[in-house]
Amino acid sequence: MNTAPRATTPLALTLGDPDGIGPEISLKAWQHHRDTDACYVLLADPDRIVPVADALSLPRPIVIEHPEEAATAFARGLPTLALAAASSSANAALSSIEAAVGAALDGTVSGVVTNPISKSVLYKAGFQFPGHTEYLAHLSANATFRGAKGPVMMLSGGGLRCALVTIHQPLRKAIDALTVDRIRHTATVTAEALERDFAIRRPRLAVAGLNPHAGEGGALGQEEIQIVEPAIEALRMAGLDVIGPMPPDTMFHAEARAHYDAAICLYHDQGLIPVKTLDFHRGVNVTLGLPMIRTSPDHGTAFGIAGQGLARPDSLIAAIELGAQLSVNRARAS
Repeated sequence: MNTAPRATTPLALTLGDPDGIGPEISLKAWQHHRDTDACYVLLADPDRIVPVADALSLPRPIVIEHPEEAATAFARGLPTLALAAASSSANAALSSIEAAVGAALDGTVSGVVTNPISKSVLYKAGFQFPGHTEYLAHLSANATFRGAKGPVMMLSGGGLRCALVTIHQPLRKAIDALTVDRIRHTATVTAEALERDFAIRRPRLAVAGLNPHAGEGGALGQEEIQIVEPAIEALRMAGLDVIGPMPPDTMFHAEARAHYDAAICLYHDQGLIPVKTLDFHRGVNVTLGLPMIRTSPDHGTAFGIAGQGLARPDSLIAAIELGAQLSVNRARAS
């Protein structure tokens, strides 16, 4: 058994959609971490968790009144800061997110790890944001933050980090949305986050091209010449270490990855496909450029297997462990 002391300031773990696998993987992650020095607290109505714990034959959650109690409770059960019962799964998910962000901004938790939400469920309840990333940015918009502000979505797994210029848009609209300024902003936020939160000195960035062969000098598209190359030149003029545009089909193998610390990818699947191919079960979603640390498992609610004891907690475990390390790094950098 690991007898190292637990952190006195825990991470906050959100509920996610209570009808999905969030409650199950939260309990399984706790089971994995119970004999380590990990420390986090779930923000949720305990009645959403107790039936899942009973079904898994795991200890019921330990209800605490303040996050600092998590360290002493963790060995006995998943510490849970009790929230009021919500009228719907959408409200339960949102109240957990809001409470976690509030705790992170007032310093009672060291960062936020979010369980998966269902965008379709939230949209039906009137949710006005494209997803988690944008909502977290909205909730923390008025908080003091030194540095380039996000949100920038970055996926991490298998030794690869991919930051996205565009996120949840149809591909045609994503291409139309590419601009020099958007690439510059994404790369700047990423470089600052790599230095501050990942403790990487002088981060090296690789910017992906959009077209086959990165445009083949304009023969296969003009976006590299008109948008990507000017953005790279501006970033270099600002003092960043940037290479590209790199042909997307040759920049993700092991030899290529050795030459950069993060890839700047121009659209959603350009970044997610290589990360999920390299490490499908332990990929982590990190939101860069926020006043608080935020990580999340890189998968959805998996309604089809919820409640059956089949959900794998690997990605949540990785998100918790990365969130803890990033929190330590940011505290040291401040």
